[in-house]
Amino acid sequence: MTEKFENILRSIADEDSRALLERVRDLFSESLLTEGESFEVLRLTETELHLGVRADQKTIEELLALGFEQDHVQDPEWQSAPADGVAPESFYSTTHHKTQVWLDGEWTDVLDQRMAGCLTLKNSNPVCIKLRDIKEGSPILTGFMGVRLVHDSSREESHEFAFMANDVSSERRAEVQTKRVVDLARKARDKGQKIVWVPGPVIVHTGASRELELLVRAGWVDSVLSGNALAVHDIEAQWLGTSLGVSVEDGRVMPHGHSHHMRAINKVRAHGSIPAAVQAGDLESGLMHSLVENNIPYVLAGSIRDDGPLPDTEMDLFKAQDQYAEQLKGAGLVIILSTMLHGIGVGNMLSGEVPLVCVDIHPAVATKLADRGSAQAIGIVTDVGLFVRRLREQLIEG
Repeated sequence: MTEKFENILRSIADEDSRALLERVRDLFSESLLTEGESFEVLRLTETELHLGVRADQKTIEELLALGFEQDHVQDPEWQSAPADGVAPESFYSTTHHKTQVWLDGEWTDVLDQRMAGCLTLKNSNPVCIKLRDIKEGSPILTGFMGVRLVHDSSREESHEFAFMANDVSSERRAEVQTKRVVDLARKARDKGQKIVWVPGPVIVHTGASRELELLVRAGWVDSVLSGNALAVHDIEAQWLGTSLGVSVEDGRVMPHGHSHHMRAINKVRAHGSIPAAVQAGDLESGLMHSLVENNIPYVLAGSIRDDGPLPDTEMDLFKAQDQYAEQLKGAGLVIILSTMLHGIGVGNMLSGEVPLVCVDIHPAVATKLADRGSAQAIGIVTDVGLFVRRLREQLIEG
């Protein structure tokens, strides 16, 4: 029966087979098919969909992108990059899902998986790289042949992810979610994986920075990725007792408070760096002090709006992205605290296999990462100070 079809495709997408079949029908009904293009369902169960397809290359590629693979795998096509930072026009654009390439008769995992990249070969291994890192003449994978996405619904953590699917939490629900994040953190540490934190400056305003400082000392923080403002406000709070000129103790607006963050920046610049201020004995407390004292790496990525900036802030965007990516290697859990900008950036750099927790008081922020393509993102809608305190209590005291 199958001999009449030029291509036999089987589904590998992690979705209901009947829903996938509807997407196939939509594709064929919307496409301007050439004469003789058709498909036939060869097998349909809840988890399997096999198709016999007679179609041109473009339609086959669209089917592969939906979540199919060829029963008889074709070797991938590689084309030379025409210039530095430029891919061939039909280059394969990567997602955050685990990806494999057909090489030497077997499926080979892509290294350094991330969104919005392309695939090349390094030491005979398929590697995901950014467009700007392409070198003229390097092999770039084009089209969809010989490449597949791996949707593994049997992963150990899959049931942990499910608890937050499309959920806008109440405070009662947030307590349950915090316990699940505690479980993810303990599993990551048991596996020797890193727990990476991506906090925004609001953690200083809410008092969450004090709780995070305790987590640093207890060994639950392996890296911190943020921006200029987090460090500025944390240091301002230690030296002047304010965050953006507002008292961290009683919320009063302090006289001349608008200048406090600038005075903190200036003082650090006089030392030359945050570690230098710590070593001089001038910065004796706070989150940044704890990171330095405990040798925890941090990256402060600059932006167009930064005051100062601090000498530790990396204002070269390319360098900052590379430094973020380096710290994310080996991550088993990433926790984003009230920072949409840095959270989305980190989400784009991560493989879909890494749990990503986004905590924010605004539901739109907590769901934004998933909207932008980070399907592994877990959104928790709650006060960030309350969340970090609960997390600290359960990780350290529980």
